[in-house]
Amino acid sequence: MMDVSSLAVQIDAILPQTQCTKCGYQGCQPYAEAIASNDAPINRCPPGGDTGIAALAALLNSAILPLDTSCGVTTPHRVAIINEDTCIGCAKCLKPCPTDAIIGANKLMHSILPQFCTACELCIPACPVDCITMVADTKYPAMFAADIARVRFHFHNFRLTRDDDERSALLAARERAALIQGNHNG
Repeated sequence: MMDVSSLAVQIDAILPQTQCTKCGYQGCQPYAEAIASNDAPINRCPPGGDTGIAALAALLNSAILPLDTSCGVTTPHRVAIINEDTCIGCAKCLKPCPTDAIIGANKLMHSILPQFCTACELCIPACPVDCITMVADTKYPAMFAADIARVRFHFHNFRLTRDDDERSALLAARERAALIQGNHNG
């Protein structure tokens, strides 16, 4: 019998790496770990659809289940686009994008790199002006690869953790400086 972590790696390799959270987990890897631990069924991934469910069932030697539509429905591959005339440059869409497929700076128009968009739709609710829509992907479907999305997702999480650590260190240094300054003035 295979150990849970090795099984989770194999399950994660089957999942589409959209990192959409529609399954109820914070990404494909946590969902894979839950499946491997028998804490989640194999039918909660709309982007993987029937093909993904069948592959998971084959790996786990279990029954093929219908997609749990409470998680969403399977759609053809799409990508997000930003209406450049409406975008206010608030940058609220940058952080939720699991693959850093959105580029731009605060108060400047943003763009989406369609070849890295996994169609997770996490940017849509983050946008306060509703300038992000999903469109059929006719240009990049052959270029989309789960392995690339997985690497970009891990780098995205690394970058967010690094940024939080740097911000915390800066705040701690400011607090120490204020304390020292207060001791010299007091």
